[in-house]
Amino acid sequence: MALRRSAAPRYRWVVLAVGAVAQGTNAAVFLGLPAITPQLRAHFGLSLPQVGLLLGAVNLGTMLTLVLWGAAADRRGERLVMAIGGFGAALCLALAAFDGPVVAGLALVGVGMFGASVNAASGRAVLTWFPAERRGFAMGLRQTATPLGAALAAAVLPVIALQAGVPVAFLALAGFTGFVAVAVALLVREPPWAVRSGRGRHGIVLKDPALIRLSTASGLLVVPQFTAAALMVELLHDHRGVAVGLAAGLFAAAQVAGGAGRLVVGVWSDRSATRVQPLKVLSVLVAVGFVLCAALDQAPVWLLATVLVPTAALALSWNGVAITAAGELAPPGGIALGMQNTANYLSATVTPPLAGWVAVTIGWPAALLMAAAAAVAARVLLTVPFPARQLAPELP
Repeated sequence: MALRRSAAPRYRWVVLAVGAVAQGTNAAVFLGLPAITPQLRAHFGLSLPQVGLLLGAVNLGTMLTLVLWGAAADRRGERLVMAIGGFGAALCLALAAFDGPVVAGLALVGVGMFGASVNAASGRAVLTWFPAERRGFAMGLRQTATPLGAALAAAVLPVIALQAGVPVAFLALAGFTGFVAVAVALLVREPPWAVRSGRGRHGIVLKDPALIRLSTASGLLVVPQFTAAALMVELLHDHRGVAVGLAAGLFAAAQVAGGAGRLVVGVWSDRSATRVQPLKVLSVLVAVGFVLCAALDQAPVWLLATVLVPTAALALSWNGVAITAAGELAPPGGIALGMQNTANYLSATVTPPLAGWVAVTIGWPAALLMAAAAAVAARVLLTVPFPARQLAPELP
């Protein structure tokens, strides 16, 4: 399908919508499956540590292939990469429905390996289609699809698993993932001014000190984000005695506020001299918030919640801008996004068990201070000046 240049301003929103749905679908798998943990344990006969390994298989597969998918997107374009990844993930999800826990675990590794294509390629599509002054907002919209997809899966999957069984839940995810892959194949196109990169450039990008610093800072900012995501309900319910329904409601409120915050921060970055400036401010605010939460550990619970909810929201709001900044450092951006996302997924995998161990063995304030320290370390890495944005060609 040839695209007239005059139609490009309208068509970019089609690409963004499809990319956001693909991102939300991917999140529904790796963030939504934990919602049916009890059903997975009963269906496969697993212990709690064993089901943790099963759920972690998706993250493992994702980390292994993010950079490779990013490089492929830079060379071949995002439509081919996202379509292959989507169909592959759908087939692996279907395979997980038909055998025991070992096959399901291997299939979920495959889901992560194929699903990683969305993280690099859909971000590249936004960077390619949108001009610099709208890119942060567009990426914020794309990233908001992650908590929305996870929330929708958490609401729907338990009902399916309880009424029809775990295999049907896997098949439902497989069906929708395949449907989105078809939409990608039919609707996603590169703009006429898209730039492809050759294999020789990939090694240069991966060694870029600015990109390494940004990726490391992003990985550090994931520590407070996933400390809040993994432990907020436990902190409020088990540690401070808040009713589980209310604790879950406060957690949901923080997720919704954080999703909206991604849009606000995206617009902020579009109007800022650099993408890194909002990250600097947010890292300080997140650090201060977690220090206050640690200090308020034994304060009246309403006061702790008043600080904890906005702090958790702030810890979620930075992600889209960091991804945009990574792509703009090394256009056309696919391999840069793969590298940055690899750091994020590694940190997301390590943080929940580490923060939980610190909370149990040392105390909740120590876990909260660990999150604050990671945000401070991220701010230090962001202090060194970054080069000016290297923007891909775009509409005049």
